[in-house]
Amino acid sequence: MTARKDNSEAVRIKGVRVTHPDRVMFAGQGATKRAIAEYYAVNADRILPYLAGRPLSLVRCPAGRDDECFFQKHHGASIPDQVKAVEITEKNGKPARYLMIDNVAGLVAAAQIGALEFHVWGARADRIERPERVVFDLDPDESVSFANVREAAIELRGVLETAGLQSFALLTGGKGVHVIAPVERRREWPDVKAFAKGLAEKLAASAPEKYLSKASKAARKGRIFIDWLRNERGATAIAPYSLRARPGAPVATPVSWRELSRIEAADAFTLDMIDARLSRLKSDPWDGYDSARQSITRSVLDFVA
Repeated sequence: MTARKDNSEAVRIKGVRVTHPDRVMFAGQGATKRAIAEYYAVNADRILPYLAGRPLSLVRCPAGRDDECFFQKHHGASIPDQVKAVEITEKNGKPARYLMIDNVAGLVAAAQIGALEFHVWGARADRIERPERVVFDLDPDESVSFANVREAAIELRGVLETAGLQSFALLTGGKGVHVIAPVERRREWPDVKAFAKGLAEKLAASAPEKYLSKASKAARKGRIFIDWLRNERGATAIAPYSLRARPGAPVATPVSWRELSRIEAADAFTLDMIDARLSRLKSDPWDGYDSARQSITRSVLDFVA
C-alpha cells in the first residue's frame, strides 16, 4: 500500500486546487501529487501540442501507482470542470462523452484526480474520422534486448521512408518504442489502418525470425510484435511526455533518431531526470513533426498492397 499524507493542506497550481499535495504517488521515488501536477504544469507547452483537441483516456491511480489504478475514457461526475468533454458517436451508434484537455489547467486538474498517464486518439475531435498520424508500437517479448528494439525502430523508419513517410521515435516508458508518422487529414480510419496492417505484415514476412504482426503472446517468444492496432477508430497510444504508472516513474519521451542509437532502455527517462534532460536540449528532438506535409496517398497504399 502506498504511503499517504492526506492531512496536508491543499495548494493551487495554475489556479487549480490540488488536494493532498504531499500524497506519495510513486513510493520508490517519493514523488508526490504536487510534484506530478507541477511537472505537467511546467511542461504544458511541450505536452499540449500532442494532446490538445484530441479525445483521450486517463490512467488514474488516486492513491498512488502501488494501489488501485484504472483506465477511464468517458467524462463523468468525478471529472473536474477543467477537463473538457467531447461527444463522439461510438460503434453502436450511440453518442458518448469522451475526455479532452486543451490547456494547462486541464493537465493540473487531471493530476488532481490521480491521473498519471494520458493516452490520445490518432485524430482530433474536430475531424474525428480523419486520423493525423500512423503509430507503430514495437512491443518486444521479454527475452528481446532493447538493442534489438532500437534496431527494429531504425529498420521501420527506413521502410517508412521508402514508402514516402518521415517518422519520429518515442520511448514509451515501458519496454518498447513507438514509431510515429504524422499525416495530413485526408484519409479515413480504414485506409490508415489498412496501410499500418500491410506495412507490419510486410516487415514480418521479410524477417519472421525477428517480427510478427499478430497479437499472439504465445508466438511472440524471441520476437517483436509490430502493433498496428493503434491505428483504428477509438484506439489510443501514450502521449509524448506523459508519465507512466510504472516503477521508477518513467516518462514517455520523444527522442531524435541520432539519440536513439545511444539509449539503453525504453524507460531511460524518469520524473527525477526529465527536467534536466529538457533543460539541456538545444533543439526539439521531433523537429519537423509539425511541418511534415505527407499523407497516405495511393502510392503509399500500393507500397503495402
